[in-house]
Amino acid sequence: MAVSPLNVQPSFHARSNSLPSRQHPVASQIDENLNRFRASQSASTSSSIGDKLNCLQDLYHYVDMFLQLPLTQQDVAQEQQRKLVEQLLDGSLVLLDVCGAAKDALQQTKECTQELQSILRRRRGVEGLANEVRKYVTSRKAARKAICKALKNLKHMENKLTSSFFSKDGETGAVINTLKQVEAVTTSVLESLLSFISGPEAESKTSRWSLVSKLMHQKRVMCEEEQKAHEIANAEAALRSFVKSGNTKNVENVQNELQNSEMCIQDLEEGLESFYRRLIKARVTVLNIINC
Repeated sequence: MAVSPLNVQPSFHARSNSLPSRQHPVASQIDENLNRFRASQSASTSSSIGDKLNCLQDLYHYVDMFLQLPLTQQDVAQEQQRKLVEQLLDGSLVLLDVCGAAKDALQQTKECTQELQSILRRRRGVEGLANEVRKYVTSRKAARKAICKALKNLKHMENKLTSSFFSKDGETGAVINTLKQVEAVTTSVLESLLSFISGPEAESKTSRWSLVSKLMHQKRVMCEEEQKAHEIANAEAALRSFVKSGNTKNVENVQNELQNSEMCIQDLEEGLESFYRRLIKARVTVLNIINC
């Protein structure tokens, strides 16, 4: 079973204490943010994931400042670090692709959700709604397929990242190790986001991957409050029940669930888009450093 980067906490902690620029306030802020992530609960509600996306934005704000420091740029620009820096750049491409997959999945689901709400307001019943629900389900299946591919790519990157953590002391610069830690935390948050968007139904198809098995295990032991807070899954379940029962009295409940799902998606989209821009900025900064 692959080892998650967040499970390598002793190595993280030891290396963060060895940062040559640790006394610099920016380095201290990065260290503080990384420790906050490690100490956080593994909750999988939309609000908790939204909070983590916001924290990632804060972390990358300090990463950008960190990359502007002369000592940081000297370390990144060293020829002996080139291979490791290129690995980080390759990893950032994977993270950008994953963000793109998550954005597409959220957009697809939101559009179908809005269309269903519009139909419900017009028809106030199940007549003709079955076809629209089937379109929604088909769209969700396509989104899950894309998410499974993104999770597989994350797992592949995770394996590379994990193996590089066990390099002997002195082989990897402290600055590069710090950037690896940031990448590991980013991977973990995006895993949680993809798992949330995909929903519980993805479990049976992805359990063969250790990374996804871990995420789905967290969902199985999810407390009742978290289960109720899974707005996207709740909307899908309400739609299925509504069409199956044909009870028009449930229209209001379905509309509420769809509205909650749309609001949840909107919040996640905004947080993801803001983080996406910061991730691009960090990548461009590193590219500029090594190309100077």
